[in-house]
Amino acid sequence: MTKQRQLILDILNHSDRHLTADEIFFLAKLKMPTIAMATIYNNLNAMHEAGMINRLHIDGTADCFDKIVEPHDHLLCDHCGKISDLHLPSLSSSIEETLGFEIETYNLTVHYVCPECRAAQRKR
Repeated sequence: MTKQRQLILDILNHSDRHLTADEIFFLAKLKMPTIAMATIYNNLNAMHEAGMINRLHIDGTADCFDKIVEPHDHLLCDHCGKISDLHLPSLSSSIEETLGFEIETYNLTVHYVCPECRAAQRKR
């Protein structure tokens, strides 16, 4: 594994949230000032293709990268944009039963207002 790829993986593994490529680039530059944005994108794409990380695409936002590769869903706060992991039993069998054929995968993003934003709304 290259030093750049290991750095990106370390950044993701030590983050408590889902990071965009720009955020990863900013954090990587702190440790490796000569790293290029193209290196970040190339490595993120290769790591995603290799199944080392997940890419999370939500319409209207920049793609985020997730260190958890096991199937799981996400919560998205519609006020602050915070993304959190949501671990539910897989819906694959239920979806397949409804459709009558096998599916490859699915992505579920539940939109809500996080507790912090709800508390801030109450204070106003």
